[in-house]
Amino acid sequence: MPPVGLKCQCCGSSNIVEDDLYAQSQSVCADCGTVCTEGSLANDPVGGSDVSYSYTTQQSKKPCPNLIKGLHRVQALCRVLRLNSEIEKSSQTYFQQAYNHESFIFVSLTKKEALAGCCVLISCRMYNWPITAGTVAYLVDTDPASLFRVYLEAVKTLNISVPAQSVSDVMEAHCQEYKITSEHVPEELAADTKELTKRALALVELAAQSWIVTGRRPVPIMMAATYLSWQSLQPTKLRQKMTLEKFCQLAKVDKNRPATKRVSEIKEMLCKLGNELPWKTREITPHNVVQQVEDILNYRFFLLRNALKSYADSSKADPQQFDDKEIPASEDSLKTESCTVETEQQAHSATDSCDEPNWGKRALFAPPCVVNAKKKKREQSNQLEVTGDEEISDSEISSYIRTPEEVRNIVLTQSLFLQEGEKL
Repeated sequence: MPPVGLKCQCCGSSNIVEDDLYAQSQSVCADCGTVCTEGSLANDPVGGSDVSYSYTTQQSKKPCPNLIKGLHRVQALCRVLRLNSEIEKSSQTYFQQAYNHESFIFVSLTKKEALAGCCVLISCRMYNWPITAGTVAYLVDTDPASLFRVYLEAVKTLNISVPAQSVSDVMEAHCQEYKITSEHVPEELAADTKELTKRALALVELAAQSWIVTGRRPVPIMMAATYLSWQSLQPTKLRQKMTLEKFCQLAKVDKNRPATKRVSEIKEMLCKLGNELPWKTREITPHNVVQQVEDILNYRFFLLRNALKSYADSSKADPQQFDDKEIPASEDSLKTESCTVETEQQAHSATDSCDEPNWGKRALFAPPCVVNAKKKKREQSNQLEVTGDEEISDSEISSYIRTPEEVRNIVLTQSLFLQEGEKL
């Protein structure tokens, strides 16, 4: 505001206004435009009251450029996976907390890139979003083993409890990746995604009950289950002749190498159960087991119990080929509702009774690590066996002979003992 009572020196008008020219405030006559006062910049501080030097030089700490890049990378991963804003915000929060921790400050950029993927994976599991670690490892271009190590370190650093994720949780999302609907493939090769997911999920659950899933990566098992489900929905000759590699090319997905072995293992398990069907007219083999998949899944609990009972009876009938202690033959165990418990009892009893590392080959269902057990290398001992008939060398004989000095010491010691005895 201009000073009170100020008048223009030229025209004598009292209509004085304040005009801000950049940072300097001036009083100007509104009638003639004469500048009445100027130089107020030296009198009044800019911005109002005086400010101390420490406040004028203080700067806010800017985030690290790599932290900014990491947050953008987390955001990009969430957009690629089509995650909601809540998961995206949670992932960025986890990344910022882990990045500023001393465990991840002085690490390589590759490990920080993996940390971004791990934070996204942690948020997905916290919100029960179906994303596998293999998918995240592929997006961040990192080895799955390296990603898992960073994942465990990040969980320990953040001090959080992440719920475990089973194969069945991600089965629906996995089946949607296959382009095998009627819009993408011919009608004789098409399949409904919902029916395919339902059949594949049942196969995965059956594989888990027969120890196939134990210790295995989820992606090959899901791919094998999806492939067999697609064949069993319409078991035509065209579908049965199509291999897993051609099926992946048809569905426009990348083939996983271990999936071929998982297919053979699931087929072998289905053959063991399919041969227990009462109405079968011929022996079930891996070539025709696809036609019986629907019946096997509908009666899988009965077939599992019946297969274990038949295997126990055959072990009693032929004791030379089987060991009676390896298979639990109690009727109570055969009447339980859960067939997984029976297979666990079978494996535990075999472990307690048999010391051989490959006892799983003589059991109906056993963990893969037991069926395909690696042979341990025996360490060759450098010590020679001593029988007592070895020749004794002259140097060894001379070591047993007492020297004259030793003889004198022994005689002196004996005489001292005799003198002490006489005194007593």
